[in-house]
Amino acid sequence: MQLTLAIDQGTSSSRAIVFSHDGHIVGQGQVDFESSFPNDGWVEQNPETLWTTTLQAVRTALDDAAVDASAIAGLGITNQRETTLLWERDTGKCLYPAIVWQDGRTAAQCAALHEAGHAEQVKRISGLVIDPYFSATKLNWLLENVPDARERAERGELCFGTVDSFLLFRLTGGAVHLTDATNASRTQLYDLRGGEWSDELLALHAIPRAVLPEVRDCCSDFGQTLPELFGSSIPIYGVAGDQQAALIGQNCLSSGMTKSTYGTGCFLITNTGNTLRDSKAKLLGTIAYRLNGENTYALEGSIFVAGVAIKWLRDQLGLIADAADTEVSANATSGDTGGVYVVPAFTGLGAPHWQPQARGLITGLTLDSSRDQVITATLASVAYQTQALAQALAGDASAIESLRIDGGMVQNDWICQFLADLLDVSVQRPAVIETTALGVAMLAGVGAGLYPSLEAAGMACVRPDRVFEPMMLEKQRAALLAGWDQAVRRALQD
Repeated sequence: MQLTLAIDQGTSSSRAIVFSHDGHIVGQGQVDFESSFPNDGWVEQNPETLWTTTLQAVRTALDDAAVDASAIAGLGITNQRETTLLWERDTGKCLYPAIVWQDGRTAAQCAALHEAGHAEQVKRISGLVIDPYFSATKLNWLLENVPDARERAERGELCFGTVDSFLLFRLTGGAVHLTDATNASRTQLYDLRGGEWSDELLALHAIPRAVLPEVRDCCSDFGQTLPELFGSSIPIYGVAGDQQAALIGQNCLSSGMTKSTYGTGCFLITNTGNTLRDSKAKLLGTIAYRLNGENTYALEGSIFVAGVAIKWLRDQLGLIADAADTEVSANATSGDTGGVYVVPAFTGLGAPHWQPQARGLITGLTLDSSRDQVITATLASVAYQTQALAQALAGDASAIESLRIDGGMVQNDWICQFLADLLDVSVQRPAVIETTALGVAMLAGVGAGLYPSLEAAGMACVRPDRVFEPMMLEKQRAALLAGWDQAVRRALQD
């Protein structure tokens, strides 16, 4: 049996999945963990928690598959992007908690960069807008605020990395300090067209080059795991940021194909082929994947809050016992929220607004508003935000013709149908919704020689489950979207 293993280190859990050659799940493990919020807008994670939960998830997946590590042909790593870590090169010990992609502590620094007129320079080189979301200002904050960090970084004693790079370093016992092109493209330090770290952006953010990892193709030799970790060494052949991995796992390998992933946040990506498009609607230019030294590009819209809003309903408000309850509420209301809208701007608003200072609100409440309506409105907010991204794509002449969806939330049939209705396009759900893990497993399989190409891997592994067709009348759609737009304007004013 030809097996691959995927590590999917996410924002709220570390997962590992063993896949068969045809993309079926053979074994899996998952360990949930919590972030910490030490100040308003700050989001941190314990690096040792990221590490130990990853090890536990892999060991559980191998046990669940009833296979030894020696049976794995190749390992792939996919990860929460932009999350920033700084560690000692000699020991692998982090100097500070991981600063999570949702963290907004550098909002003032980003505002200063805007005011100094650097927005166009940053966009031209990196494809990105200036925002606390990305790694560059987080890394600058670490170098400025951790004692002796800048001096040690300049001496080459420290390593910066996103989570993929940190895990590679630990898994190989410090043998490699590497990342891939997709994760590099999310740091705001990488020249998308030049294919290398940008001297201009390093100078802008005051980042010493010595702290950076080497950038490789998504399918490459990333070293081998230490044999004592899992009982045998496993070669690491694939790395990609989670959203790019999901694009691959949805088999969106041709220009114009679009996927949207619903995890902690929501991320919509359109493959733009070998063309890096300049968005007029504040979408992000990014690398979809790099193979054999050649980039495939994408346009991306990032929503900061999706599944985490459902977690908020459960943990903070106590309105639901688990995520499945949201579908019960939506069906109970027949989708009618009675004019209630929830704008879940808990850590600001991402694309196309890019307002890190915005905060969430609930609007339209009356004495007749019910628990089920508030729950349904929270669930619906994910679709409304997706529609805003689809509208932005259309403004960039990249209108969505059909949408492939994945992530934990799409097990909910109601939200899938509501997405089709709001976007007025066909929405396709795959048989394996763990497309993030599947995509990086496909990369690992290509690296291990199990497939002759990524396209062949997609043919072998990716299958549809169900297609949702739009059924909503245009008049109803227009009224719902008008109400949402009004609610968002209020959130932005606040």
